[in-house]
Amino acid sequence: MPDIAANNERTFRHEMWRRYDGDDWAAFDALPASIRKRVTEHAYDAWSVNVMILWRHYKGIYGRTARAERALLRYLDYCERLEREAFAARYGETYGMTLPHDAADVTVLR
Repeated sequence: MPDIAANNERTFRHEMWRRYDGDDWAAFDALPASIRKRVTEHAYDAWSVNVMILWRHYKGIYGRTARAERALLRYLDYCERLEREAFAARYGETYGMTLPHDAADVTVLR
């Protein structure tokens, strides 16, 4: 697990996910364009090494196809929803109120 104090991470994501070691830029550059675009739009840092591991998994199932890309994009959207839900729950526990974005029923800024 990375040293939380040594990086810019200020959320509790380390409680939800495991961040794999590796060269984030090399991993990002090796991803297909559609996946790179989605990673840059993710509400949180999607951790490119982790995404590359997932891409290898989906390529193993579907081959290097548009179907594999769509499957990974859906999974990244799912992960982002999980993170937002966890953040909103933690916010409610901490402040005793609904996350303002949820209360206003607005989308995530990208």
